[in-house]
Amino acid sequence: MTLPSERRLPWLFLILLLAVVALGAWQWRDGAPLSANLMELVPGTHPDALELRAEQRMQEPLNRDMLVLVGHTDRQQAVTMAQTLGEQWQASGLFEKVQWNLQADLPALRTQLLQGRLAMLSADDRQLLSERPDAFIQQRVQALFDPFTGFSLVPSQDDWLGLTGRIQNSQPQHGAVQLDISSGALIADADGKSWVLLRARTTGSAFDMNQPLQVAALLQHSREQAARADVQLLAASGLLYAANGQQQATREMTWVGGGATIGILLLLLLAFRRWRVLLAFIPVLVGMLFGAVACVALFGHMHVMTLVLGSSLIGVAVDYPLHYLSKSWSLKPWHSWPALRLTLSGLTLSLITSAIGYLALAWTPFPALTQIAVFSAAGLLGAYLSAVCLLPALLKNVELRPAQWPLQLAERLVRLRENLLEHVRTPVLLTLLIAFCVGGLLQLESRNDIRQWVGAPQRLTDEAQTIARITGYQPTSQFFLVRAADQQQLLERQAALSERLDQLVNLDKLQGYLALNQLVSPPAQQQEVREALGKLPQFWQPLLEVGVPLAALQTELQQLQTLPAEDIDAALAGPLGEPYRTLWLGPTEDGVAAMVSLQGLNNPSLLRVQALDLPGVMLVDRLGDLNKVFAQTQISAAELKLASCVLIVLVLMLPFGLGGALRIVALPLLAALCSLASLGWLGQPLTLFSLFGLLLVAAISVDYAILMREQVGGAAVSLLGTLLAAATTWLSFGLLAVSSTPAVSNFGLSVSLGLAFSFMLAPWAGRQTHAVAVTEPAA
Repeated sequence: MTLPSERRLPWLFLILLLAVVALGAWQWRDGAPLSANLMELVPGTHPDALELRAEQRMQEPLNRDMLVLVGHTDRQQAVTMAQTLGEQWQASGLFEKVQWNLQADLPALRTQLLQGRLAMLSADDRQLLSERPDAFIQQRVQALFDPFTGFSLVPSQDDWLGLTGRIQNSQPQHGAVQLDISSGALIADADGKSWVLLRARTTGSAFDMNQPLQVAALLQHSREQAARADVQLLAASGLLYAANGQQQATREMTWVGGGATIGILLLLLLAFRRWRVLLAFIPVLVGMLFGAVACVALFGHMHVMTLVLGSSLIGVAVDYPLHYLSKSWSLKPWHSWPALRLTLSGLTLSLITSAIGYLALAWTPFPALTQIAVFSAAGLLGAYLSAVCLLPALLKNVELRPAQWPLQLAERLVRLRENLLEHVRTPVLLTLLIAFCVGGLLQLESRNDIRQWVGAPQRLTDEAQTIARITGYQPTSQFFLVRAADQQQLLERQAALSERLDQLVNLDKLQGYLALNQLVSPPAQQQEVREALGKLPQFWQPLLEVGVPLAALQTELQQLQTLPAEDIDAALAGPLGEPYRTLWLGPTEDGVAAMVSLQGLNNPSLLRVQALDLPGVMLVDRLGDLNKVFAQTQISAAELKLASCVLIVLVLMLPFGLGGALRIVALPLLAALCSLASLGWLGQPLTLFSLFGLLLVAAISVDYAILMREQVGGAAVSLLGTLLAAATTWLSFGLLAVSSTPAVSNFGLSVSLGLAFSFMLAPWAGRQTHAVAVTEPAA
């Protein structure tokens, strides 16, 4: 018999469902509200506004720039292919700028060198000029008659003292790439080939949902085109990793969601032998809808990783209809509404405890977990409402006559447990289990690294390393942020830092660095150069002896004395300032600020020492800070989980009493501990995501303990319901374990192990050990 309230429930739920569908359609009105930006998922380290701006400035080239090497044994053929690809890429509309050759503005370069003769001299040249002016003049005399001193942009008659040549030669060398004068291309020679450097900047970033895939497709087409001409193409860019991540996420959502769906549907058909039982999958679809809508409503968008991990919700959401479908082995005949009434209290307790477990994790300082927790909690609520309000009406006239083999399997498992307990008492089993856990935990190692979030294919990594080896260009994510009251103090502080970094370079601990003080000196030092030049006439006799006109030297000295002091903005305006422009942050609330970028770092731990006792200088090491936060997040997540367990005990005390509640909560925690120990025995590290998986196990498997505690239909039927629930959940989470993304794989493995132990331990939640057959007449 269906009660009047039960007749209204389906219609009320359908109204709610239509409202959620309408909200979801509105959220997707401008396209999918999805994000691929991994940095949105990591814990915040609370940088100030300036530090955040500096990070964004340093990250932009990594997210938008592509570095490509075009290689061939014949240099001209490599140059021709680079030019062809550069023109095609520029015409594609995907790139803001594509550069395959250096189109230098020589007049502008000469002007900047002449204007910057006081401001742009290196520290070594300033020291030589001030302390050993006679040696300075001797070196200039030698340079005038030495054909091997190199090409000078400014002719000698415009710079008799050779200051522009010194500036030109002191500019930091950017790797092993050299300018090919005939073509203007930047070329490196390695591995028996000439490699032409092609640089491109996209119109969008790596976190765009479309552009990385379009760039990757264009690159693949270019590879094929180059291969036909026997030209090799190497590429490195954050966009390629982003494209691979998006393709990987799509594949994994397909086979995790699709594989779990097919597996669950087959399981339902084999167990219940009715096509209409496949309607039990409706709560899964509703749950995914509720989860996605809630995520977008709260966060404005949803990350693709949330979708990958959220797709495992399929196995959990289908547990709700399985609660009362599994009673068809004991209720003869089975009808949907009476079966729901019989299991409603346990089903509701399951929702409450699971939601508490999920939402506890949402309070960790970890946006990734917050999104997943909200998605899952909202999804479980939608699945519960669907299973309680709508599904019984859809199954109203279905009489289930399930296959007997699952029940027979469950009865055999119950008898096996009883036989085990006759020979080995529970305290002995518990002792053995604790010994197993201690042994595994002693072998467990913790590993926290954000690189686990990226399942980069080896080909991309190898190409990036090859490009770094050939070009010598190895940017690092760490950099120094320097603050000061004014430009002079800023340049002085950068100079002090440069002295320490030079020591690392000399020790081969650092390949190089780029700082504004390498381009322009402080005003006080410019004045020192002016004064040193004023004392130069008493030393320039060797220049006169080799034929340099005295009047020309006097005129040049007079010009140098009248040159104005140059500031950072003026130096950056010229062509030589191009590599340095991203480093200048300009005026701030407290003065000015700039960055120092690093190349080819071997040991990041050495960097923090360099900033000690240097006022205004701080190291920005986002990856290092994040890895520390990961370790702290593990502790806070475990603390929140224990707090949620206390809350779950309080909730379960009402129906089961204190002893029953403690037993129900203790078993999932023990299962999580066993899973943790198993990671140690298997040689797998404990990562942040594997810990989250274990905490999730504790939330999910409380449901199994409640099912076994209630034992509606007897121990065998309850165990069968637990087995079906565990199997469907494992179908979802187990597939995550074979993901190529380490973080997702760790998550799936820890949950899979935890579910296995949860099922094995769940019978100890029951009050009795013998199967009891329960038959309830149809209502």
